[in-house]
Order: sequence, then structure tokens, then C-alpha cells
Amino acid sequence: MLRERLGFLGGGRMAEALVSGILGAKLSKPGLIRVSDVAAERLKLLRDALGVGTTASNADVVRQSDVVVLAVKPNVVAAVLGEVKDLVTAKHLVVSIAAGVPLKALEAALPTGSRVVRVMPNTPCLVGAGASVFALGRHATATDAKLVSVLLAAVGLTFQMDEKHLDAVTGLSGSGPAYVYLVIEALSDGGVKMGLPRDVATKLAAQTVLGAARMVLDTGQHPGQLKDMVASPGGTTIEGLHALERGGLRTTLMDAVEAATVKSKKLGETAK
Repeated sequence: MLRERLGFLGGGRMAEALVSGILGAKLSKPGLIRVSDVAAERLKLLRDALGVGTTASNADVVRQSDVVVLAVKPNVVAAVLGEVKDLVTAKHLVVSIAAGVPLKALEAALPTGSRVVRVMPNTPCLVGAGASVFALGRHATATDAKLVSVLLAAVGLTFQMDEKHLDAVTGLSGSGPAYVYLVIEALSDGGVKMGLPRDVATKLAAQTVLGAARMVLDTGQHPGQLKDMVASPGGTTIEGLHALERGGLRTTLMDAVEAATVKSKKLGETAK
């Protein structure tokens, strides 16, 4: 059980996922968590579903928290930090999950010496299967890193890396769920084309992706090795793999990660 009081500036889906995961892992109690948001309906949902304290005031959250999670849209980060800047003290750790906003910009908007950590989570945090990477600001400590790692582990897998890697993380795991949803939809469409009922085809496709991912994580084997285990000589799988190679699946997915990474870099440049 953490002793730190947690505050969330922004009560959107990602904040909800983090709070739910933290409570589910019994890392904190609802009474030690406070969330602010401009939408009254979001506050009511969080209050009713999770029992946490809610308010329309960002200032109240900062005053009553030790760890402040910046969970607002990137375009309002500057305004929100400007609103609470004078309330951030040496006791506070500021954790940002705002996509594309670099540590330099966050630190510049806060008092000198502020401890800041930047996180790139992804939406599967909502079901406890997230993939998150975090980077420490200039003044963040090893203790801060341990705390953030514990918090993020409550909603999935987490890694600490240098900030220079976060744009690529955004392109891969940040945007990646959307790529996989498209793959699941396409597999389901293929099943329907071959005569399967839609509901069965979609569940089979989703479970197949889930199972394949679990095999990679649990066995530690290279995806290529696991692929070869399925592809028997002259069989159905190698025939399907040939069709995927002919369609350029690998290249297209690599291009998607590259495009999203480049976009993330551009967003970061505008936020500096």
C-alpha cells in the first residue's frame, strides 16, 4: 500500500484505467485519490464506480496530492500547468501521460527543480493489459522511478527508457492497438467470407491474437520461431503466410509504426 496521495488532473478513460488498476492492485485506497475534470458526468462516473474524491478544481487536486498525474489532452497541458504552477512544491512528483509533450516543455512550465516523469501508456491499460514506457526528467530520482514503475505495473507491462525513445514507443505500442484491431477485423472478415458467423469469426480472431501474444510473452521465443512451429511443410499456414507476404503485410505495419513515430515527433516539436 502506497503512502502517497494521488491526484489526477483530467478524468478521462486513461485516468480511469490507471485509478482502477491501482485500486484493483490494492496499491492505494479511494480516499487517497482525487480527480479533477471539466466534465461533471466524468466526475460522477469516477465517484460512483471507484469511490474516489472528485472536484472541478485542478488546484484542489494539487493541494491535496503528493503525486500529480497530468492526464489531459496535449493541447491544454500548457493552460493546466499555468493554472497550478504556483501550487507545485518540492514534495510533488508530476507524472505526465499527455502524448507528445516533451519533458523539456513540462519542466519549463513548472517551478525550477520540479520532479517530472513522462509516460507513454496505451489504451489496453483499460483492461489491465497495457504497455507503458516512462522517462525521467532532470530532477526525478530513482525513488520516483520505482514509484512510477509500481503504479504502471498495476495496469500492465512497463519499461523505463530515455526520452529519445518515446516517439518510437508512441508509434509502436501507443498507436499499435489500433493496428491490431484492424488485423482482428480483417481476420474476422476473412472468416465471414469463408462462411463463419460474424460473432464467432470475431471472437476466434480476437482470441487467436490474444493467444499468439501470450505465447510470445510467456515462452520468450522469437516470433519467427513460433511462426515456423505453426507452418507445416506444404500446409495451410504457409499458404496463408505466402499471401500475406505477397500483400506486403510486414512492410505496411513497419510503415505504420514509422508514420506514427514521425507524427509524434512533430507534435513534440510544436509543444516545445
